[in-house]
Amino acid sequence: MRDLLPPTVSVVVAGPADWTGELLTAERSGLGERAVQSRRRDFTAGRVCARRALAGLGLPAVPVPAAADRSPVWPAGVVGTITHTHGYCAAAVARATDVRSVGMDAERHRELNPGVRRLICRPEEEERLARLPVGVWWPLVLFSAKETVYKVWHPVVGSWLDFRDATVELDPQAGTFTARIDPARVAAATVADPPAVISGRFVVEGDLVRTAAVLPH
Repeated sequence: MRDLLPPTVSVVVAGPADWTGELLTAERSGLGERAVQSRRRDFTAGRVCARRALAGLGLPAVPVPAAADRSPVWPAGVVGTITHTHGYCAAAVARATDVRSVGMDAERHRELNPGVRRLICRPEEEERLARLPVGVWWPLVLFSAKETVYKVWHPVVGSWLDFRDATVELDPQAGTFTARIDPARVAAATVADPPAVISGRFVVEGDLVRTAAVLPH
């Protein structure tokens, strides 16, 4: 993820030891007693990486608990994001004075179920995807980009965003994407200056798709 985000963002990708690291007391409640082993590994790696990323900013490696909606609760003055997929986990944090929000997502490169695809893609997006070069599951890249867009939007606006509330255009040559939020959702936001456009970057390498974006001030 380091290659997708600016230098002001501290990024940590999980190594082998991070998946079985220690959770701090304040973090354990976000996991739940009935969590299966795979969920425990993902959650643990995410929190260990998050604390390492905080240390990368020169900040104390404090607990990163989970909110009621399961989103990470970052210390005051910090924005951040965590992502995990099969065998991959990363965390990224930045000082709130440097960026307004940061989001990222990782997915294993695969074909999307047609039903899921219909829930994610708008008709105009499907038309554009059909014109892109073969060899990449572009709907999956679009899905990942929209996950990143939500992670950027939610901490700023504090509201839910549907997949179809963002229209995403991919630029394969530049490795970038541009998301335009439904004007009705922007108008309904109760915060000052809600983001109407979120731009980010993506990479498809082997069986891994990575997307990331920051919202500047």
